[in-house]
Amino acid sequence: MDALASVPDLGLDLRKLPDLADSATRARLSPAAVSAFFAIVEKWDLRNEDAMALLGGTSHGRYYELKRNRKGLLSQDELTRISLLIGIFKALNILFSQRLANQWTSRPNSNPMFNNYAMQAVQQWRYRPYLLNGEATEVDTTITVNFALNGSE
Repeated sequence: MDALASVPDLGLDLRKLPDLADSATRARLSPAAVSAFFAIVEKWDLRNEDAMALLGGTSHGRYYELKRNRKGLLSQDELTRISLLIGIFKALNILFSQRLANQWTSRPNSNPMFNNYAMQAVQQWRYRPYLLNGEATEVDTTITVNFALNGSE
């Protein structure tokens, strides 16, 4: 069964999504992504260490170079992470006022689901392309994330 056949027609052609493995595509998208990332970091008032973790644990040197110059070629992993952050940022601003949306990441939350589990999961994730004969190859992948709250299984 074709995976695209099960997707409802939303007017988007999933075959036209940008190929983030392509360096020219990354070069085209990186400036806007870097700008958006640091705008979110500023609006959310994130510590540098937290921002580095959201980029996948990038080194201090690389992070501060991106922050100082506001430009640089991002990896596929970094572009994917920033894309997800933009989606979270957008969703929070749809659900809440701008002030509350920008405070959401730093506000106390008694729900056990938010006891730093999400940040820990994001910090551990690493993108690794599927290689075929040494070349990165496009594949359909399902990622399942399992974690337990309060030590329960």
